[in-house]
Amino acid sequence: MQKPARYLIVIDAAGEMLARMFDAQRKLLVDFDASSSEVAVMTQGLVPTRGADAAEWDAALAGHSAREREQAEVYTLDL
Repeated sequence: MQKPARYLIVIDAAGEMLARMFDAQRKLLVDFDASSSEVAVMTQGLVPTRGADAAEWDAALAGHSAREREQAEVYTLDL
């Protein structure tokens, strides 16, 4: 059984905006195009924090540059 998504990160991936969903332990669940309508629905009414450059995101976002991580929007989803 897959754990529910806890975080949605909108992040630049080499010029393409990507939405990445993670569980509470920051394990990647799914990646998809951030321009999809699902992102708008999931983030409606939520205020993101700017930056996913804290140590707890190091393993989960290891493939992203420091700048991409600094500019990322992190949404904490309601469970």
